[in-house]
Amino acid sequence: MNFVDELKWRGMLHQMMPGTEELLAKEQVTAYVGIDPTADSLHIGHLCGIMMLRHLQDCGHKPLALVGGATGMIGDPSGKSQERNLLDEETLAHNICCIKEQLSRFLDFESDASNRAELVNNYDWMKGYSFLNFVRDIGKHITVNYMMAKDSVQKRLNGEARDGLSFTEFSYQLLQGYDFLHLYQEKNCKLQMGGSDQWGNITTGAELIRRTLGSENQVFALTCPLITKADGRKFGKTENGNIWLDAKRTTPYEFYQFWLNVADDDAERYIKIFTTLSQSEITAIIDEHRQGPSCRTLQKRLGEEVTKMVHGEEKYKKALEASNILFGKATKENLLKLDEATLLAVFSGVPHFEVSRAEALDAKAVDLFAETTKCFASKSEMRKLVQGGGVSLNKEKLEAFDRTITADDLLDGKYLLVQRGKKNYFLITVK
Repeated sequence: MNFVDELKWRGMLHQMMPGTEELLAKEQVTAYVGIDPTADSLHIGHLCGIMMLRHLQDCGHKPLALVGGATGMIGDPSGKSQERNLLDEETLAHNICCIKEQLSRFLDFESDASNRAELVNNYDWMKGYSFLNFVRDIGKHITVNYMMAKDSVQKRLNGEARDGLSFTEFSYQLLQGYDFLHLYQEKNCKLQMGGSDQWGNITTGAELIRRTLGSENQVFALTCPLITKADGRKFGKTENGNIWLDAKRTTPYEFYQFWLNVADDDAERYIKIFTTLSQSEITAIIDEHRQGPSCRTLQKRLGEEVTKMVHGEEKYKKALEASNILFGKATKENLLKLDEATLLAVFSGVPHFEVSRAEALDAKAVDLFAETTKCFASKSEMRKLVQGGGVSLNKEKLEAFDRTITADDLLDGKYLLVQRGKKNYFLITVK
């Protein structure tokens, strides 16, 4: 496959230095994307850069994932309105370990192929570099005028930042530029990739290499567009914050639901960017979706592909089962398969009551559901619905309105799920 052509049809190419395509056509190219280890998990905002590395490797080139152990201690001003919190060494080491495990789901780090991926950490080559030596060896090659002209700096200086731009952040582009220089010298890395907001930092690195080693040393740059929603809002953010790749931060069910609920226009773009499906497969899925948009064929396949890639087949199947509980013909057995986090995620939008164990256990169902809680407006309403087969407890028909609630009824030892009719759910927590 041709890497540039692959990015173009997927809508993943924003800018490219002249000569980049020719370089990729004539040799196996080593390229890198930088990732800030500011958390112990990646989120879906990182996915476009990761998928660029994935496609690069699939096209026969060698990907480097650079985790910014050093630059993560500083913070990049690009696209930010305020300075980041600085992380200590122990936290960074933990974050980097977690990030590598997540990246291994996308990239081949283990094979003996010549283009196997590598994880590099710029702290390894920056930790012993003194400030005086850095200023003498590197700082003299890039002028303040050159650095000031970058958009990321100008935006912060022209009022977007409440507190201006610290020298720490101002130095970031020089440090990132040195990363490129180091990787070029040590790994023969000739291409740096990133989001379009990184263009200034990437070109600083290319300029540093030219000025330090001579103009015959040519390196290249390529960026992807910043991913947004169809309405222009930021991609990957919800009311609860980021959509994380770590199942402890965002459950596989919530992760799958995010993709399932994207708008049609967004789904058509996202399935090209965030999956490895071929152009012909994606065209067929889009055509099928347009013939019956209410079936959400596109969103379902998008959710399936990305959830499998991030969480694996088994967790995707569990997320799908959990999704069907609210709207499908689920059973108590399906309900019992849910872990507590997924159970709470599935029923986060339903009325929720809390009662004590003394109130719940050994109580009659009609008293607990119509008086202690307000799942039903009255006892008489509940009696009629039970007689008509319209009430379920934990996805099983309630045969008698006055039956006793016991500890055996509790899901995860503390939850009761009451269903009135087909669509009305109530979750009771028994403390």
